[in-house]
Amino acid sequence: MINLEKIKKDFPVLNQKVNGKEYVYLDNGATTQKPIQVIDAVADFYKNTNSNIHRGVHHLSNLSTKIYEDARAKVQKFINAEKESEIIFTKGTTDSINLVAFSFGEKYVSQGDEIIVSAMEHHSNLVPWQMLCERKKARLRILPFDKKGELELDKLADLINKKTKLIAVTHVSNSLGTVNPVKEIIKTAHEKNVPVLIDGAQSIQHQKIDVQDLDCDFFVFSGHKIYAETGIGVLYGKEKFLNEMPPYQGGGDMVDHVTLKKTTFLDAPFKFEAGTVNYVGAYSLGLAIDYVNAVGIENIAKHEQDLLQYATEKLLQIEGLTIYGNAKHKTATISFLLKNIHHYDTGMILDKMGIAVRTGSHCTQTVMDFFEISGTVRASFAFYNTFADVDRLAEGILKVKQMFE
Repeated sequence: MINLEKIKKDFPVLNQKVNGKEYVYLDNGATTQKPIQVIDAVADFYKNTNSNIHRGVHHLSNLSTKIYEDARAKVQKFINAEKESEIIFTKGTTDSINLVAFSFGEKYVSQGDEIIVSAMEHHSNLVPWQMLCERKKARLRILPFDKKGELELDKLADLINKKTKLIAVTHVSNSLGTVNPVKEIIKTAHEKNVPVLIDGAQSIQHQKIDVQDLDCDFFVFSGHKIYAETGIGVLYGKEKFLNEMPPYQGGGDMVDHVTLKKTTFLDAPFKFEAGTVNYVGAYSLGLAIDYVNAVGIENIAKHEQDLLQYATEKLLQIEGLTIYGNAKHKTATISFLLKNIHHYDTGMILDKMGIAVRTGSHCTQTVMDFFEISGTVRASFAFYNTFADVDRLAEGILKVKQMFE
């Protein structure tokens, strides 16, 4: 059971007024807010501990290094990776996907080969694969989805052939809220010896992730989606692939031996962590995981599903409102439009009422093209949101309607 009153006090940014109204933050799909436990600990780190990692023999460097590697261990345990060495720290989901697109692509993809993605992907899980295919003269193939926002899985087996080198698919659609059956996708792919990358940017904060149970080959997510700082992310990769893939970038801290003629590299994860990494961000991610564990990911999932059901029923009572994304399995995200009212206008007016939502294509222009719209209003919920927040949203939408009528 979640103690909402206590939890909301942990997030200072939520306890303010915007435009004279109590703040309702419903833009969690873009980024989540940070608990005071993370904020204070990071500030204390800079005050008392800060030192570059892996490169010093002095006290602060050793302490900072330990804190950084402890964060790696926390991530490993949180997603149930088999080994710490399978956890690579990156700048975020986009960086993680680009790393795989480059390094996996260099090792395994040749002219005429194929990569499969879905038609509902965020640009960060589409554009890097397009770039890879252009670079390697490979082919990108698309798994479509239907009007409900559900992938047409019956078409997947026919897309896979001997030329297929990788499938990259989102776990949860950021613009539709669809929770894709990734375990089934992975099983189908592995029956034909095709590895799978899962974009977990919109699932890591909402549900329990077990990469060994999923049997995914790669899993990526961003820290700022799960109550940590920006600029930190994770790439999980199975050891067998990480050992074979070449480094994504060169520089310090990823080398074994350097001469003017040749350089050899360390094993994973270090060969993929060139330069001074965001070690403070990694620390914040470990702290955020501690916070989520204290609340309980199962408790979070239940509360957010209750919010989703309540909000869906509430909003569907509003005449002229259309929800885009009506899959059977959804996370706590609702994308909608009001008839004859531009999404930008809706978002601007809601902001004047102290309600934060996201408007636009949500970096999924292909999804908007499918529905023949320019964008939507997106309300995305987190565990610190309340049923009163949903009521405020519904009231705000009704006022938007009245203004335009």
